[in-house]
Amino acid sequence: MKQIRLALFTRYPTPGTAKTRLIPALGGEGAAALHARLTERTTAILRAAGHATEIHYSGGAVESWPRWLGSDLTYIAQAEGDLTDRLLAAIDPAPVIFFGSDTPDLADHHVMAAIAALDQADVVIGPAEDGGYYLIGIAQPYRYLFEDMRWSSEHVTPDTLARAREHDLRVILLESLADCDRPEDLARWPWLTP
Repeated sequence: MKQIRLALFTRYPTPGTAKTRLIPALGGEGAAALHARLTERTTAILRAAGHATEIHYSGGAVESWPRWLGSDLTYIAQAEGDLTDRLLAAIDPAPVIFFGSDTPDLADHHVMAAIAALDQADVVIGPAEDGGYYLIGIAQPYRYLFEDMRWSSEHVTPDTLARAREHDLRVILLESLADCDRPEDLARWPWLTP
């Protein structure tokens, strides 16, 4: 199996800046603590997959990241700009699988399925229930999959699939999972909050 980079995009759990949509329900400290738990959990799952794991980080001092998540990972500051700019700065070399840190049901088998899919397909997508995705993997640096996207909307996965079809890319879809983004999502995962 070819070596695939696993790239987690996350931010430092500073109260008031992490999981801000959950602050009305949890307060700044509680939302940051939840974000920290999700990031730690996702990092452990990626680390166990046995491929190069990169933390593409935002916020926090450079030295605070390995102290928090471990010195065995590669830490890369996210590029300036919107999500398109940040992803495009990280797409090469491919193959690469991008992850967010807000999917509580992500498990080892989802990561292994995504890795295996890139041996058979050009693109693998883990669709989120809200129309986005919790992971996307690319065999080559297909920039057009990330340019001019309607991020944070129900159009992300459908638009990505349409672009892949336009370019005759083979796509494998994984199981659909839910993200934890809004206060009403918290009831689904009571173990996330003390």
